[in-house]
Amino acid sequence: MNYQHILDDIYKASILQPKIGKVASYIPELSEINPNKLGISLTTINGENFSIGDSEERFSIQSISKVLSLTLAISLLGEKIWERVGVEPSGTAFNSLVQLEYEKGIPRNPFINAGAIVIADILVSHLKNPKEDFLSFIRVSSGIRTINFDESVAISEKNSGFRNAALANFLKSFGNLQNDVDEVLDFYFHQCAISMSCRELTQAFYFFANEGISQSGKQIINKSQVKRMNALMQTCGFYDESGEFTFRVGLPGKSGVGGGIVALLPKQFIVSTWSPRLNSNGNSELGMYVLEELTTKTGMSIF
Repeated sequence: MNYQHILDDIYKASILQPKIGKVASYIPELSEINPNKLGISLTTINGENFSIGDSEERFSIQSISKVLSLTLAISLLGEKIWERVGVEPSGTAFNSLVQLEYEKGIPRNPFINAGAIVIADILVSHLKNPKEDFLSFIRVSSGIRTINFDESVAISEKNSGFRNAALANFLKSFGNLQNDVDEVLDFYFHQCAISMSCRELTQAFYFFANEGISQSGKQIINKSQVKRMNALMQTCGFYDESGEFTFRVGLPGKSGVGGGIVALLPKQFIVSTWSPRLNSNGNSELGMYVLEELTTKTGMSIF
């Protein structure tokens, strides 16, 4: 399979697509990003990388980080985490207060904001230095020692994160937040402000395509846990557009409002895109197009 030729063709077609969608403006720092950026990177299970465009430029991965925080929580607590968060698709906005009240404080899944805040609470409880330890986990699992938080994005999220604060306080009122609300939110905002490039994201998610084993040969989580994580990405990784992504692309993956998407085909490849213009569901408009073209041209998906 000539992946580079395929990516080149997709890139050429992508930059000719109508420029629709808007950069996330509710986090002021993200509104400063050039909306016309486009990066694509694909890493095979054999470790070969094929990239094009702005694939080496770092951006705020935002909700993509929720997969990594959940992975760390599972590695620490195992199945116990499912006592506090569900595994069902939400079908509503990722920051819905109404759904959280309806579910009596048990978030529908760990990838909507309320669920990710519960996972953040778990990590704050079980890590000695939560932010530093989480960064260390990502650096070790990806093999990239320079990955870091974008402090300006974290501050911007804190200053504008009123709805997340409402969700955290709501969780606290239902008894599903054990630590101080501000401490949990500080961790959560930093988690979302992790900065990576498309190429780095494919390395960070490599173990999900390789039965839990990183590129360096380290077992991050076991095969059964990887199966569950990939299933969650398939059904819940794109908010209330997860069905659409499955229908169009057919790969487990996760999006973020920074414009990034990472997806994978087990035992084959990991692919990441970055294009900041978002559709009405908070997913990258052009990223969705790129990945649909990739699975169409290669004929490779989980289906």
